[in-house]
Order: sequence, then structure tokens, then C-alpha cells
Amino acid sequence: MSPLPDLTPPAPPVLACIALGSNLSSPAGDRAATLASAVRAIAALPGVTLKATSEPIETEPMGPPGQGPYLNAAVSVLTIRTPRDLLGALLEIERAHGRERRERWGARTLDCDLILFGDAVIHEPGLTVPHPEMANRRFVLEPLASIEPEAIVPGDGRCIREMLEQFNHRETPR
Repeated sequence: MSPLPDLTPPAPPVLACIALGSNLSSPAGDRAATLASAVRAIAALPGVTLKATSEPIETEPMGPPGQGPYLNAAVSVLTIRTPRDLLGALLEIERAHGRERRERWGARTLDCDLILFGDAVIHEPGLTVPHPEMANRRFVLEPLASIEPEAIVPGDGRCIREMLEQFNHRETPR
């Protein structure tokens, strides 16, 4: 007797947003080449469809002194992968681009942060979504607002555009 076919409908794709950053050359080349290579690697992941990619912006580094400026960008994808599985794939992409984790907020060839994953709010060891510091980081908000301005941040209720507007209002000298 043959097994019954699996009639479970596939999970609908979920919108996930990923922040990218680089301030060191990688095996893929300079910062811009590294970001472009990372976008291609993300787009090639099984169960992931690239939706949009921002233009890169140059930002000053946070963290230890002596670092060069970053190039930051964002991508949005539709995925059927789980948040943990997607994060694991992003960490593999970082490693393939020469990322070594030696110093908190230190210089890096590539940083891939999972910022949003649908309407999920996740607090697990090694995985927090939405990213807890996104509202305080122009280098995350600005590229993300250029591609997904109306994406709602779960647990917060604001969209990315509103977060960026409020961030910019805070940063404006009075």
C-alpha cells in the first residue's frame, strides 16, 4: 500500500527584514562588493524570495574606536523558513564572507541582522525579533524605510517610516 500524500497546505511566506553592514573588505571584495555578494547569497537561499534591496548608505561606526565607516543596507524577503533557520543561514553567509566574532561591536567584514520576521515577537537565547535596538539605529531604519516603510514592528505598533521620523526628530538639534 502506498503512503498517503501529505495534504497539509504549505505555510504562507512571511515577510522578513534583514539589515546588512560592512566596514572591512571581505573575500568578496570591498564593502560594496561584500554587501552585493551577501544580497546574492540571501536571494539564493532555498525557501527565500528576495523582495527588495535598499541602496547602501555610509555611516559612522558604533563601538570601539579606530574603525572605518560602514556601508549599511537592508533587504526584505518572503520566506517559508523558520526564524531560527533563517538566522542560521544568515550566520553562515557572514562566515562565508570572513566574519570573525572577536569584539562586541568591532569591525567586521559582514553583519547580517534579522530585524523583523512577520508578526513574530521572539525572545530566545541568540534570537530576538524584532531587533531590540532598531528604533535607536539610523543605519537600520533609513535603509529599511526605503524598502518597507509601512512594515509594522510587532510589539511596538509603529511602522518603520514612523520609527525613522521619530528617530530623526530626536536627532535634530534644537
